Amino acid sequence: MKSNRRYPSSTEVARLAGVSQSAVSRAFSEGKSISEETRRKVFEAADKLHYSPNFIPRILLNHRSHLVAVVISGTSNPFYASALDEFTDALQESGYQVLLVRVDGDHALDGVVTRLASYRVDAIVSALPVLSREAAKGIAKVKLPTISFNTPIRNRWVTSVCSDGASGANAVAGLFVKGGARTFGFVGGLAGSPASIERFEAYKEALRQHGFMEIETATGDYRYDGGFDAIVAFGKNGKLPDAIFCANDLMAIGGLDALRGPLGLRVPEDIMIAGFDDIPQASWNAYDLTTVVQDAQTMVAEAMTGLRAMMSSSASTGGILRIVPAKLIERSTTR
Repeated sequence: MKSNRRYPSSTEVARLAGVSQSAVSRAFSEGKSISEETRRKVFEAADKLHYSPNFIPRILLNHRSHLVAVVISGTSNPFYASALDEFTDALQESGYQVLLVRVDGDHALDGVVTRLASYRVDAIVSALPVLSREAAKGIAKVKLPTISFNTPIRNRWVTSVCSDGASGANAVAGLFVKGGARTFGFVGGLAGSPASIERFEAYKEALRQHGFMEIETATGDYRYDGGFDAIVAFGKNGKLPDAIFCANDLMAIGGLDALRGPLGLRVPEDIMIAGFDDIPQASWNAYDLTTVVQDAQTMVAEAMTGLRAMMSSSASTGGILRIVPAKLIERSTTR
């Protein structure tokens, strides 16, 4: 359906204000020389006409849109919802606007780079990792500075900000052993997720060093119901371990509800459980979940530092790996 909406032009604003069209352009451009009286006339005329400047010609002229694409696969995980808030605030404070792009049914940035480039964004911030060298080369080809969480592939246009998942998983394993556990489980995120793989490998290695070689594993896709179903399946198969580490808090909370509900077990008396992220719900009295803090505020600050450096150089200065320390918080699910 064709829209009948017509936007007022800068020429109409200039005519109403009694100034030149170039004066209108200067009034809406930061740092341009214009008298306060002329600026006042322009803004009053613009307000009467409900005029907003069209930035498309400026984008074509300067090759800068001041748009940053923020890529997510959804906001069901409170950790990423919190990180999105942090990013939006930080980017807007730096003079950028956010173009939110949701990738459905995938856990990698690889397939959307060309689409993002077509929007003439100045940079990409992604909660999804870059998983292939071909995708990283695609980003370099279109010269898009990219900051990606927990990505294993980097080049001068791609920088990664990671939480230290290995040290967090190591601490969880040590806590379980100290608490008397002798059999162990792990509920992972999406298949192929670098963060989930890192946490599992570190957890497995820490247990191996304590002399424990066997781990019951399941996949919960980072979802509450995935964690719930995985731990119910452990119980039905007679494979419930003494302690279970989940790759994120949502799955651990689902697992807690499964243990206390259909499986009728006590936590931590019968079984211990821990998660990763420290989402707000982890500290609620109903869960009081032992978890590893993934510091979203610091990760966003590190990402913004890297992004500013990359965007200030025509050749970009990426390829950096920034690792944010993780911290174990023990609560009642392991005490």
